[in-house]
Amino acid sequence: MSSAPPIRRAERLMAEEEALRPLQQGLCGRLASVSEDGSPDCVPLLYVVDGERLYVHNTTEHGHLRINLEHEPRVCFEVDEPGQVFDYGRFECDSSVSYRSVIAFGTMRIVTDPKQKQKFFEALMGKYRTAGRERPRGFFPRIGRVIVYEMTIERMTGKEQVLPGVAQQWPALDRTPTPDAQPPSADETNSA
Repeated sequence: MSSAPPIRRAERLMAEEEALRPLQQGLCGRLASVSEDGSPDCVPLLYVVDGERLYVHNTTEHGHLRINLEHEPRVCFEVDEPGQVFDYGRFECDSSVSYRSVIAFGTMRIVTDPKQKQKFFEALMGKYRTAGRERPRGFFPRIGRVIVYEMTIERMTGKEQVLPGVAQQWPALDRTPTPDAQPPSADETNSA
């Protein structure tokens, strides 16, 4: 696994314990892999996290994901929680969004143990089950037609942008990074 590059926005960095929570609780994540010719591929998947392992499932067919993982088992998995858009300065581009995001890096392998596959599906349904519906639990008739992948998380980064209070947003506070900029006049805008 490559070493981590320096974090550009270190003030937004979450402690690893804090980053684990949105990773565990996220609804859908995106798994990125790379093909033999170097083409990237990213697929949204439902998932569960168990300790330092992340699990997803897919068809047994040889699609992009499986072919890529047979070539290169190193992957990254991203999950995010978008928040509210807010203004921090007087220009349109002085806008941002509150968020939490986590990217986990590691290697992926196919789970072959039937008991471990069963455990994955029970955990998956525990996370995604429709409340109030009574259906047979723990019975997965198509388990043999599905591949379960296990990602060993080797490194993880989490970032967040907290929604600032109203007193810290524009127009109460102007935090534009270009305070000397002047918008064009109406004549200049119409002539362009």
